[in-house]
Amino acid sequence: MAITKELSDDQKTLLLTTLKTRFEKNVNRHKSIVWTDVQSKLEDNPQKLWSLNEMERTGGEPDVVAQDRTSGEYIFFDCSAESPSGRRSLCYDREGLESRKEHRPVKSAVDLAAEMGVDILSETQYRQLQQLGTFDAKTSSWLETPPEVRKHGGSLFGDFRYGQVFVYHNGAQSYYAARAFRGVLYV
Repeated sequence: MAITKELSDDQKTLLLTTLKTRFEKNVNRHKSIVWTDVQSKLEDNPQKLWSLNEMERTGGEPDVVAQDRTSGEYIFFDCSAESPSGRRSLCYDREGLESRKEHRPVKSAVDLAAEMGVDILSETQYRQLQQLGTFDAKTSSWLETPPEVRKHGGSLFGDFRYGQVFVYHNGAQSYYAARAFRGVLYV
């Protein structure tokens, strides 16, 4: 059965209300951006709205963090205080998942991000997020891993401890109850 990637009118209204409330509550994340402009872009992009709903549904608490100066697109990051609870216990990617002999999780972070229509935050984006508040003080988040790291079997993740942002490596086949991934979406 194919997943319908379109929201009902009630779902759209609820999501837009949630996003507007979060936007107004966290003005420090997007000081020069106006909500009505964001809402207009969202209403013109139902597929992106569906992806934002997936971010919300899985605990990401997406919010606008910037606007791309070249394309004019608004940039949404998962801004939940801890890694999104509905995306935890995932290996990094399909190769890592398939390399496990036993106790395989259901999916990988890369596969789930693709299904949701989002990308995994890069290390640079993760550090940008950490400038907006304290995130992952008790959890950690998989980060987009460069091919030169991935070819050796590793993958990156980040967290915030002792007042510092840390980026580490782990085997791509590993998974933890306190590690998810944070998504980024351009609208």
